[in-house]
Amino acid sequence: MFDPRQFRNALGHFATGVAIVTTRDIHGGAIGITINSFASVSLEPPLVLWSLAKNAWSVAAFETADFFAIHVLAEDQQDLSNRFARASEDKFAGVKTSAGLGGAPLLPGCPAVFQCSTEHHYDGGDHIIIVGRVQHFHTEERPPLLFHRGRYLAAPIDPEVCAA
Repeated sequence: MFDPRQFRNALGHFATGVAIVTTRDIHGGAIGITINSFASVSLEPPLVLWSLAKNAWSVAAFETADFFAIHVLAEDQQDLSNRFARASEDKFAGVKTSAGLGGAPLLPGCPAVFQCSTEHHYDGGDHIIIVGRVQHFHTEERPPLLFHRGRYLAAPIDPEVCAA
């Protein structure tokens, strides 16, 4: 067996995007958390997945949510990522949101937002894997925020590569 911290550090060599997932709890309260475990599963039907630690304060809300929204963050949204990565009373204070499917808060200015209905939950060791069916999405041409080895990175978009 190996040290979990060393394993986590090794996984950090894989650069990821950064996203925030939002929903409403059973009392209607806005819930949000920063993630980097977002992946596409299927184009037909349109499915995505993400994972959440079983000991996360928001796990009960996401386990019972019928809908959630995944917001891919832009390079200038590092402060928003940090805000939603911390446990706090009201992560949404001062953030203008609109209501998405099932009332899930939608954050402005994100390069991509995927509004999903919850399709499945799976056991994933110390995490729960949540699969969502994408019901609606929208995109904006903005450079993404990346995460690599414990640090944020910006990825410049090359117009010639994007046009290919």
